[in-house]
Amino acid sequence: MLKEERQAFIMHEVNLHNKVLSSDLSIQLNVSEDTIRRDLNELAESGKVLKVYGGALSKSFQYPFQDNEVYARESKKTIAQKAITLIQDGMAVLLGGGTTMLELARTLPEKMQCTFFTISPLVALELAERSSDDVILIGGKLARNTNVTIGSQVINQLSEIRVDLCLLGTNSLSVEDGVTDSDWEVVQIKKAMLRCSQKTGILSIAEKLNSVQKMKVCNVNAIDYLVTDLDAKHDSLSRFSQVVKVI
Repeated sequence: MLKEERQAFIMHEVNLHNKVLSSDLSIQLNVSEDTIRRDLNELAESGKVLKVYGGALSKSFQYPFQDNEVYARESKKTIAQKAITLIQDGMAVLLGGGTTMLELARTLPEKMQCTFFTISPLVALELAERSSDDVILIGGKLARNTNVTIGSQVINQLSEIRVDLCLLGTNSLSVEDGVTDSDWEVVQIKKAMLRCSQKTGILSIAEKLNSVQKMKVCNVNAIDYLVTDLDAKHDSLSRFSQVVKVI
């Protein structure tokens, strides 16, 4: 594989999953970790990714307010508009983090009357700016790689609330392996979010479907809604629709 092809693959993976590990890329591309590190350094020097220890981060995930940097933004807008239909006046709603959730916050009708909880300071700011709803930020240690709060303090706070609806983004989703992620601490927070929610929806662009990360959040049948940028009757969603309501 040529260097240009290798780096194009890396860019796709980092944009899709928000971060990549050198060790994983080395296995996927069948090249040495030194080769991957050189590729990541070149991509970082050209301003395409953010280099971190052991891998790289997506610029669109770290700087979501720069609209030109957001990966698949139109698809995420479509998902946000669909997800809004799940929210009703009077609900207590728990939101995760990420660029799709930011689009959701920007799409909310101003007259909607809800109480929003979130683990994302960025989502909290968008909610406070664009609606008159009550916004409660679940506080804790800020994970710089994901821009959400993590740790035992967050889990304890989540255990003290009960919400009508939880909406989460995901790194990967498949019928066989369920909802998976690559960050251990974020997985623990997502599990706590599921436990305090009556209903749960996963928001995901179609490219993330039928992919798997190393750490499991839950089975597909543990969620109530799958919201994607595809038509609900699309052939690629048929297996998901057997176990979850697809929107």
